[in-house]
Amino acid sequence: MRYKMYEEILEQPESIRKTFKAESVNMDEIAKKIADVDKIYLIGCGSSLSTAYSGKDALSMISDLDIDVFTGYEFYYNKKIETDNSIAIFTSQSGETADTLAGLRTANELGVPTVSICNEEDSSMIKEATYSVLTRCGHEEAILGTKTYITQLSSLYYILFKASNYEKTDELIKQLIDLPDLIEELIKNTEEDCKKLAYDLKDEDIFYCLGSGPNFGLAYKLAMTMLMEGALKHACPLYSGEFRHGLIERAEKNIPLIFLEANFHSDELTKRAIDFSNNLKAKTLVFKMEDYADLNKLLSPLILVIPLEWFIYYLAHYNNEDPGSTRHIGKIRY
Repeated sequence: MRYKMYEEILEQPESIRKTFKAESVNMDEIAKKIADVDKIYLIGCGSSLSTAYSGKDALSMISDLDIDVFTGYEFYYNKKIETDNSIAIFTSQSGETADTLAGLRTANELGVPTVSICNEEDSSMIKEATYSVLTRCGHEEAILGTKTYITQLSSLYYILFKASNYEKTDELIKQLIDLPDLIEELIKNTEEDCKKLAYDLKDEDIFYCLGSGPNFGLAYKLAMTMLMEGALKHACPLYSGEFRHGLIERAEKNIPLIFLEANFHSDELTKRAIDFSNNLKAKTLVFKMEDYADLNKLLSPLILVIPLEWFIYYLAHYNNEDPGSTRHIGKIRY
């Protein structure tokens, strides 16, 4: 049986192509405005929060842009938002996420220019933001987010790197625009290995997910939306450097630990954690950027997410779950 998520995985390359074709000029103009501000806020929830984490951590490695990340309601309740020469970027698949929309309206009330990156043209966030970027993914059904995630992160990267003083921006943007061709190959070439891996781990109930730099954002998505929402497994995301604070006392033989590694300087700590886990004989799963692509390492979340999507898809399938369905999301308002 094929679930809707399967089709949406396949639609990712074309979603990125369509978005760049339609929005690149608009994103160039937004990037020019962002380049002149003193403070950038990135706000989202769920998968959209994970893109904010990846964007912030990637730019923190190579530029002096001042970026803070908030969930929707944490931004809404914050009393210390800088209103002078700042800008707030809000990310949401639907454009109606209550938390994020509340934050956007707060920014508007404070006079902070707002940018929305959304997938629904008629959404409140597209209509109410000062500037908006419409991702061209078509409607997405799978709650955990595949094509909307990768297109949203691609758009956020495009804007932030264009606004930065990174000396390799032109090279990175070219690789970003060319990414759909590589993603098509990865979709074809990683399915079977990840299907087998999912079968081997189908009876596991808890996973720890670790990454450094922009791969922490992907580790967050992997745990919070992919494993918990999609595969209905307990999961916990951590920065790799936090392995030795807490998790080191819970890592045991046969416990699944998923590491995302791109050979960043900070991945020295990731590699130490991997070695420790292997010595414990934990079920250590390592997804390395170098095994999938020879690109700028900062693009690693956009690469590593593809095999992880297949892993989650089949992990849910082997547990008789639809990875795109929900039990409670959308039914409870608070």
